[in-house]
Amino acid sequence: MTRTAALGTLAAVVGFLAFVEFTSGVLQGYYTPMLTDIARHLGIHDADVNWLEGAQLMLSALVVPAFAKLGDMIGHKRMLLISTALTAAAALVLPFTDSFVVFLVAWALMGFYVVWLPLEIALIWSRSRRMEGRSLITARAAGLLVAALEGGAIIGALVGGALIDALPLTIVLLIPALLVVVCFFVILFGVKESPEPTGGIFDTVGLVLISLALICFTGGLGMLRLEGGLENPWSWGVVVLGLALIVPFVLWELRHADPLIDVRMFRSPALGPVFLTAGLFGVSVLGAQAPLSTFARTDPTVYGYGLGTTGFATSLIIGIYLIAMITGALLFPGIARRTAPRLTLMGASVLVGVGFLLFLPFHDTYLQLVTNMVIVGLGSGALVAALPAAAASAAPATQTGVATGLTNSVKTVGGAIASCIFGIALLQGVGGAVAEGTAGSLSGYFTVWIVCGVTALAAAALLVFVPKQAFTDRSAASEDEVVATP
Repeated sequence: MTRTAALGTLAAVVGFLAFVEFTSGVLQGYYTPMLTDIARHLGIHDADVNWLEGAQLMLSALVVPAFAKLGDMIGHKRMLLISTALTAAAALVLPFTDSFVVFLVAWALMGFYVVWLPLEIALIWSRSRRMEGRSLITARAAGLLVAALEGGAIIGALVGGALIDALPLTIVLLIPALLVVVCFFVILFGVKESPEPTGGIFDTVGLVLISLALICFTGGLGMLRLEGGLENPWSWGVVVLGLALIVPFVLWELRHADPLIDVRMFRSPALGPVFLTAGLFGVSVLGAQAPLSTFARTDPTVYGYGLGTTGFATSLIIGIYLIAMITGALLFPGIARRTAPRLTLMGASVLVGVGFLLFLPFHDTYLQLVTNMVIVGLGSGALVAALPAAAASAAPATQTGVATGLTNSVKTVGGAIASCIFGIALLQGVGGAVAEGTAGSLSGYFTVWIVCGVTALAAAALLVFVPKQAFTDRSAASEDEVVATP
């Protein structure tokens, strides 16, 4: 296939999905500058804003497996439309309520957008089934989608920050809701359905079992973060119960003819390390962003560490980090073509690990912080684009949506665990001015950087054991085979 033809094929497969991911990015960046204003509007303490993030993370962990499976069964576009409609309905509630409970529920339901990217990757993989260079087409498409996502996050953060100073909160909150409504019609009229849905009967029992396990596990982690949670046996009991409920879920799925999640995929020599890598990657990409922002804002004249940056200077760090992620996502396909997807994934994981470990000696100046974040961003962007594409290429044809969705679900669980650990770590060892203020401890920040660095390097080590030809094109016939197990 010529370069021109390949680019034309890529454009035909991606279609309007880049706009969908741009909208997703806006949702992820738009609200951040106005969280304090939202807290004042709802009459809650700044610390209670964390419940918004926690509720949305919990919902995403629940809906991704279900929507990914339904995408394989009845069509990925159809589930994209349903999830977008639910996101729009929830977003339209936010501007018109001052009740914290109603706002919290709507905010959590707005988290249905987390299923967009895995459904899109599965849709692209499905529609490119008979095309030459399928893995490369999917990788390029994933890179473009992630670039649109991060571009939307940058624009969303800048626009949200500017509007909150000029317009009433109700109008500011209405704007992203209307954008999601537009996104619904873009999908409806601009995106074609994936061919040959698998059909079947939905595994309701499996969904109930995994939902109970995830609710208990993430709920227990939330309880551990509360004051006195570490000493409360009930908190640990709920976490253990969540882990224990995974056992009956696995046993049920192994016996089910058409399981919600084919747990045998975790034993695949290609897919297993990808899922573990996603979980380890979630530690840094979801768990470390808030600590990095608060470290930059901490006043060194009061606490003895930090940079004391303004809100705008901090937003520049975030913006540079997101630009590095866009660059990493766009560079991944070309590097993977010249080397191998497996080696490129390993290199991206090493970049994330090295970038975080550089914080240990280099964290005293703005330039040092930005340099470290650029290194982390390059690796993170490549991983965000590569992991769902790698899962799609290694999964059975009937499980592409489930496989790509699992990378998001496992990443979310990794982020939830990290968020709990980091929250506890930042409260340990506080003393002096730190004890009297709202800043975390320096030893806690060192813990964050070490954990993020080590988990990223561990992900690179796991990928060493992936077969060398993993994540490359397979024949259409071979896709119908069950994934190999060791």
